[in-house]
Amino acid sequence: MTTRRPSLRRRLLAFLALPMLALLLLNAVITYRIALAYSNHLHDRNLADDTLSFARMLETMTVSDELSPQVRFLLEYEPGGHGYFNVDSLKHGTLSSNADFSGLPQAQNCDSTRPKLYSGELDGERVRLATLCIQSSGDPEDHLAVTVAETFTDRRHRAQEILIITIPMMTLLILCVSALVWFGVNHGLKILRPLTLRLAERNRGLAPISSPDVPLEILPLIETIDGLFGRLAEMIALQDRFVADAAHQLRTPLAGISLHVDRALSATDDRTRAAALEHVRRLNQRTARVSGQLLALTRAQSSPAIMEPLLVSGLVPEWVAARVPEAIRADVDLGYQPPEQPLSVLGYAPALQEAVDNLIDNALNYAGKGATVTVGLLALDEDWIELYVEDDGPGVDAAVMARLGERFFRVPGTQESGTGLGLAIAHEAMEHFSGRILYQSVVPHGLKVAIRLPRLKPI
Repeated sequence: MTTRRPSLRRRLLAFLALPMLALLLLNAVITYRIALAYSNHLHDRNLADDTLSFARMLETMTVSDELSPQVRFLLEYEPGGHGYFNVDSLKHGTLSSNADFSGLPQAQNCDSTRPKLYSGELDGERVRLATLCIQSSGDPEDHLAVTVAETFTDRRHRAQEILIITIPMMTLLILCVSALVWFGVNHGLKILRPLTLRLAERNRGLAPISSPDVPLEILPLIETIDGLFGRLAEMIALQDRFVADAAHQLRTPLAGISLHVDRALSATDDRTRAAALEHVRRLNQRTARVSGQLLALTRAQSSPAIMEPLLVSGLVPEWVAARVPEAIRADVDLGYQPPEQPLSVLGYAPALQEAVDNLIDNALNYAGKGATVTVGLLALDEDWIELYVEDDGPGVDAAVMARLGERFFRVPGTQESGTGLGLAIAHEAMEHFSGRILYQSVVPHGLKVAIRLPRLKPI
């Protein structure tokens, strides 16, 4: 079953269409309410005019006169409903009526200048009434209360007619707005096409795709993509550098291994064969060491996974203790000088251990037999700590001191085997700690390599 992919266009259109439909319904309700209010206003005015006309007609009649059928028809007729009338005398009670108005006491409380409008219930139906008081033509001391009423049916019909007239216009307006929204969404999404083209043009290039034409709303996404490109470019560069370094460093020992294997195979005596195999063993060890150093350098160049508080005053003694057996085999006195107080940094423990191990390797390899190597920690001030490896070996000439830490650089005249990567690995590892490595000659002879790290203050 194929899952339907989400569409930004559909989401935008749905987000806009639903509110527009709700607005159409709301507008219909408001229009009906306004039309009903307007219809009530017109009918109230007509009802007042009818009441006033009926009262003027009664002024010309005697109290005993009966209403003509024509007058009764005009008062009772109402399109879609029914009209009511009532004439009350102050002295004689109800004179003429077509309904029971006794339940409407407010009808007697009327004005003599203009009809009074109010609502009520007559024969179980809601009606609108208008009452006017006039003086009886047959008896100057008598007053008549003239009331005319009508149902709300015709008023609602008029409001519905107005609504029916306006609905097509509102629908047409909504359709026009929908078309504009459709065009606007499609036109707005076209701004993504240049970004798509720039991405499609990328082959192996990983240059940033952000530019001044990137919309502000998708700028965080583009910046994230550019960041991903940058990290990917770094990884590819590390890979290419690793391949180049491996090809450079492994070519010679692999060629030597091949040469001595051929020598061993063609040897006619055990002595020559044993010498060739010994060379193969040494070259194999060198190849393994070079491979390990290259991998360590690549790890050091990669960004650490987790940066966390490290209690270096507790970690460094463990790392030094693990190297003591190797120092004993090399006839080197390896020791540790603790700090006066606990010290912490923010970093990645494997990277820091890689740096310390390579500094110790460098000292064990080049200090010489009978030398003393000291690993120490101390607080320089409130902001910095120093982790150092000091030996009393032959030291390094000041002329080449500045080149220490370069990849594959070895001090001229050094007889010990090595790859020239140990100090480079330490330098790369310290890049992630915002630290730096310093080299200092020791009097009368020897070398001190110090790692200075930002101190993590306790909270």
